[in-house]
Amino acid sequence: MKLPPLNALRYFDIAADTESFVRAAERLHVTHGAVSRQVRLLEEHLGIELFERRNRAIFLTAAGRELHGTTQALFDQLESTLQRLQQQQPDKVLVLSCEPTIAMRWLIPRLPGFHTAHPDIQLHLVAAGGPVDFARGGIDLALRRDDFQWGRHLHSRKICDEWVGPVCRLGLERALDGQRLLHSRTRLEAWPSWLRLSGRATPQATRSEYEHFYLSIQAASAGLGLAIASALMVRDELASGQLQAPFGFLRDGSAYHLLSPWPLDDGSPCQRFAEWVSREGQQCLAQLGLIQNDEPALPSPPQVR
Repeated sequence: MKLPPLNALRYFDIAADTESFVRAAERLHVTHGAVSRQVRLLEEHLGIELFERRNRAIFLTAAGRELHGTTQALFDQLESTLQRLQQQQPDKVLVLSCEPTIAMRWLIPRLPGFHTAHPDIQLHLVAAGGPVDFARGGIDLALRRDDFQWGRHLHSRKICDEWVGPVCRLGLERALDGQRLLHSRTRLEAWPSWLRLSGRATPQATRSEYEHFYLSIQAASAGLGLAIASALMVRDELASGQLQAPFGFLRDGSAYHLLSPWPLDDGSPCQRFAEWVSREGQQCLAQLGLIQNDEPALPSPPQVR
């Protein structure tokens, strides 16, 4: 018997796993029509109904459940083998996708410490945000804030909570009324969220808007007003005295996570980076006095209180 195309089997496996052509399409980054066509081609090739279609819902038939048991084991074994082969490569480059602002303002200044601690790992940094296509982009890990939904098929490791608060140049008056508040189009809810969390009324202030979160923080550093910032992103400027946080920081309910298509518990370079960046995140918040950190401290600038 001629085997059906591997692509059709993969589409079927994801559809069977999610029990939805729509959710399968989201995971595969295709249209739900493409998933439906591939499944139909597979059914025609086999001459067997794999799904029962009722009221826009799909249900595996007995044959579909039997085939799914095989395809699930097949693709799990294939992924495991490919991962093992990749890990055997001595000069493997670790490709990390990271949100631009956290990359520029926090991660990159700390990478010399990572390279010193792990000289055998070559790290290639890609600046990007939101959903990530690991296979198409050749990405190993993605550092993201959980402001979007990622697929259940991804493994995630929480790095640290997000703490936010207004920051401004040293010497600026410690008040909100009468100030210029710097807003960002990439975090439209930053000021309203912080005002709500802090229990403050909307101040009588001038508004300036910037295209990106990074630009609003940079504008605050230049003395152009008050910007809502992530504590991580301004930790170094607070330490040097370039910026101040007159009202402190509050948790906004979001957090940073490291995403991976593979489990991060196998001793691989991905796990080693995950452990390093987790320590860095926790240590940074501890240095700001936001959390307690009992882990041994790495060399770092003086603490900011």
